[in-house]
Amino acid sequence: MEHARAATIDDLPRVLELARELRAELRVMRGGALWETRESRLAPFIDALEKFVSRDDATLMIGSIDEVVVGYGTAELEQLADGTQLGIIGDLYVEPEGRGVGVGEAIAEQLVAFCIDAGCIGIDAFALPGHREAKNFFERAGFTARALVMHKPL
Repeated sequence: MEHARAATIDDLPRVLELARELRAELRVMRGGALWETRESRLAPFIDALEKFVSRDDATLMIGSIDEVVVGYGTAELEQLADGTQLGIIGDLYVEPEGRGVGVGEAIAEQLVAFCIDAGCIGIDAFALPGHREAKNFFERAGFTARALVMHKPL
């Protein structure tokens, strides 16, 4: 059965493997190379992941099937100019073999719950322009586009 929970330090080696899979999958998609150098966490990834486990303003969730970790997600709180907070889902990844069975949904529910508990006014999540599967996933979870980033390569 699939479920999600907060990650612990012991989960980090597996999450690190998944984070590398995420980068490899997205880097070849439209916009992925720039995403990798601008939005994704830079090496050493393990340091960033350790901080997610210990920070009060962020969370790292893992998703599993029959106790085997097949996905992870991160959320951070961003303080806005008016004093309110926005939740930011930075990573949400499930191995291809674990998709379509509810693992991603379970992780997303935990990330949303973290943001609700923190009093966020909303939650932003990121999807590359050609990643239809990610866009559809977030739309099924109630997310809608609020902005488009246009880019001209030089």
